[in-house]
Amino acid sequence: MASAVEIDAMRRALQLARRGPRGLNPQVGAVILSPAGEILAEGYHRGAGTAHAEVDALSQLAPGAARGATAVVTLEPCNHTGRTGPCAVALIEAGVARVVFALDDPTDAASGGAERLRAAGVDVEQGPEEESAEALVHDWVALTRTGRPHVVVKWAQSLDGRAAADDGTSQWITGPAARRDVHARRATADAIVAGTGTVRADDPALTARDEDGSLLPAQPLPVIIGESETAPDAAVRRHPREPLFFATHDLSAVLADLGERGIQRVFVEGGPTLASAFVRADLADELLVYVAPVLIGGSRLALGDVGVPTIADARRLAVASVQNLGDDLLIVAHPTTRTRGEH
Repeated sequence: MASAVEIDAMRRALQLARRGPRGLNPQVGAVILSPAGEILAEGYHRGAGTAHAEVDALSQLAPGAARGATAVVTLEPCNHTGRTGPCAVALIEAGVARVVFALDDPTDAASGGAERLRAAGVDVEQGPEEESAEALVHDWVALTRTGRPHVVVKWAQSLDGRAAADDGTSQWITGPAARRDVHARRATADAIVAGTGTVRADDPALTARDEDGSLLPAQPLPVIIGESETAPDAAVRRHPREPLFFATHDLSAVLADLGERGIQRVFVEGGPTLASAFVRADLADELLVYVAPVLIGGSRLALGDVGVPTIADARRLAVASVQNLGDDLLIVAHPTTRTRGEH
């Protein structure tokens, strides 16, 4: 069982891991403890091609200084050679006596480090802060397994399911608390996706902003999908990050391209047409529905055709949470079935 000192070190390792970039590699942190439980070194993975967290930490120590030490790592030390060598071997060669890690490596290529360490006589413990470690790499795991990012589809609607009045006005259906929540969630995404129709009609900035309108430190990459041209003076072209434009309606191809770029999570906020297209194509992994206690009526539905010709084909959802945001509700739900194959 992990000691209190090791659990504290794991929490520190998780903090370190979050410093690393999201991308094609997982965020991992490591702390090296002396036999007396003192921190000797810390490290984290700084991106593809750089030293892994364990090696980053070991590199800060003099030769032999890690002998008899304990390595606390957020993810099982890897057991494969890529751009760098196996971390399990590096720990063995450094003379580490004990390794505590939070989460098993979920990939076939890199797993097996724990077994290799045990075979070399290293004491190995798995489990402390496992839930936090899993949350940290959840999107990376999904990317490695599917080749595409985790897709969050968001929309705001009236109680009667409308996204706008018949004259097209839609600001603001929801209140300030809901809007703050949206911007906070935008900031956690790697990319924000909108369609050319929404860009032309609403001219959104697609930024993540604070209450006073200032930009949050983390900004998602703006991605625009559609065959129509975007105006040279569109607000999205002034985004802090250069937008990506995809002149296609093939959403799977767009997601595959984003996956190859290391985009782990996308936030779809492109209006009813794009939201419906993602749902219809079975590409929505998570739905965020902000519901305002207003009635609008008319024809401007928040969601259009999602491929349900009859009630027997209705898309079933599992509600993960319902939250009050001022006068509004946020419903978070996930699909319970895939009609066109698992993603």
